[in-house]
Amino acid sequence: MKKEKLLSNAEIASFCSQTAMLFQAGIAPEESMNILLKDTDASGGREIISKILDVCRQGESFHNALAATGLFPDYVLNMIALGEESGNLDDCMQSLAAYYEKEEAISNNIKSAITYPFIMIVMMLVVIFVLISRVLPIFNQVFVELGSEMTGFAGTLLKLGNSINRYSLVLIAVLILLAALYIAATRTKFGKKKTSRFLTVFPLTRHFYESIACQRFASGMAMAMSSGMDTFASLDMVSLLVENDKMREKIAGCKKAIQEGENLAEALTSADIFSSLHSRMVAVGFRSGNIDAVMRKIADNYEKETDRRIQSILSVLEPTLVIILSLIVGMILLSVILPLMGIMASIG
Repeated sequence: MKKEKLLSNAEIASFCSQTAMLFQAGIAPEESMNILLKDTDASGGREIISKILDVCRQGESFHNALAATGLFPDYVLNMIALGEESGNLDDCMQSLAAYYEKEEAISNNIKSAITYPFIMIVMMLVVIFVLISRVLPIFNQVFVELGSEMTGFAGTLLKLGNSINRYSLVLIAVLILLAALYIAATRTKFGKKKTSRFLTVFPLTRHFYESIACQRFASGMAMAMSSGMDTFASLDMVSLLVENDKMREKIAGCKKAIQEGENLAEALTSADIFSSLHSRMVAVGFRSGNIDAVMRKIADNYEKETDRRIQSILSVLEPTLVIILSLIVGMILLSVILPLMGIMASIG
């Protein structure tokens, strides 16, 4: 089977969740894949599971069987390998399922936060385009018949509308180009990386993406440490996961601080990964032996904060866009109707 693009977060979460239930029931990986193969209806899913099953039957480890498909990210493969070595494969699969369910929720929240404003902006542009390219010329004919012409703001918009009609093919080409750039930025791996990097440093979205990076860091650390990894190995693993250059620099600083003799809580504070409150929670968890549970709690806190930020942005953005659209449409209509009323009054 040729190598395809990686599975989505939802697909990975579903696979890990089903596999975890089978492993927790004491069923070996080979037999588990055989059961999933019989219960899977989709042809694509059957092809993937069949490939995994074939490799398992050759005596290979489960993580090697998944690696053979070329569809699972390195983080999943490394965590499963660790789970097999530590004998906690069922817990590891359950942790992966929970993690990728959260990743899918974050992705959906981001999409909802971006999609609705984008649709509103497109609607605004369409309404304005129709007004200045189709409605204003009709009003201009009325003005001409009354022996006058549009001036001021309305006249400027009329000229703009005429230019748009004259160069409509160029405008269509530009819109197609913008649509292609949008698809490339949201659907391709390279485009997603560049878009994410831009949004990470853009002032209006920087804090939002910092919260997401912290949530992924805490969630990844919880899963890695609960699987038996030591602190340093967990930091190395999570560094591959966060997909945020700034956070990776902070993780590198955290590792350096640990090498210099600081404990994990102190290193997290000095690297500015967590706030002092969360760092103190880590210190308490470290002393009590519940560091993975504390990390999960921190991840939940950041997830709630991310949701609040999204809802806050949407609550402000939606009425703002409606108000802007209403003002623009109102200004265009008033710039035409008021002079027209003046002409009609003078004639009367």
